Amino acid sequence: MNDVSIFCLTLDPEHEKIIESLSYKPVGLGIKKFSTNCFGDKTGENISKKNPFYGEYTFHYWIWKNYLKNIETDWVGFCQYRKFFAIKETHDQNLSFSSFNEIIVKNIDKKYNSYDCILGNQFSVQNFKLSKIIKNHFKEFLLNPKLIFNKKKRTLKFHFDLFHGKGNLDKAIDQLDNEDKNKFREYMNKNTSFNPHNMFFCKTNILKKYYDTIFPWLEKCEKIFGLKDSRNYGQKRIYGFLAERFLSYWFKKNYSVKELPIIGKNLSDYKNL
Repeated sequence: MNDVSIFCLTLDPEHEKIIESLSYKPVGLGIKKFSTNCFGDKTGENISKKNPFYGEYTFHYWIWKNYLKNIETDWVGFCQYRKFFAIKETHDQNLSFSSFNEIIVKNIDKKYNSYDCILGNQFSVQNFKLSKIIKNHFKEFLLNPKLIFNKKKRTLKFHFDLFHGKGNLDKAIDQLDNEDKNKFREYMNKNTSFNPHNMFFCKTNILKKYYDTIFPWLEKCEKIFGLKDSRNYGQKRIYGFLAERFLSYWFKKNYSVKELPIIGKNLSDYKNL
């Protein structure tokens, strides 16, 4: 097995001990108070006040500016209190703690040595429920019913425009350098699936390269979209959603990627253990 540091992000201080029992490093985000043993995003050089807009990326920013040199393992990974990398797929919501503990990824097997990064299995936007599209975007449905009914037309760009503001993706892509601008635009226009949840493992020497790309871009995007509470969730958290799509593109463009299942399980289910 390869050496790996796995950070597990949560908003609930009651999850801290559970995360430690899984041999993960607990990360406390948001406004609640966590213990001094918990990692966070509020010390040193930070953007913790932007957490309602950036989500988990305020912690990634903190690592970028304050902690990268302290990660001594070969690999580094990130999960969250209700989503975890697993060695096999399961939809069982009643997993016992011991079963959950056995199925989640805790090490990088040597058979993955030829890969540089591990992402979650792809999520297809073609399978997004039509009823939800009509319910939340009835106007767009009336204007373009053929586009919505035709699954082949439901590209990542179409999906992003629908849920995060029409035209916002193109504005954001225009802020990239010329190579990524053209290739990422093509990726979003042609593909219908991406690796979700901003979760990944990568070899530690790659992490800085990713941060050196993603944060200057998000900073430029912020000058366009700002930080406003009044918008709907999809637009308020646009920086996290942009990063999620870009992550899939960037790692696959530059490195060898392995995909593994991501399972949903809320650690609150284990609070009384």
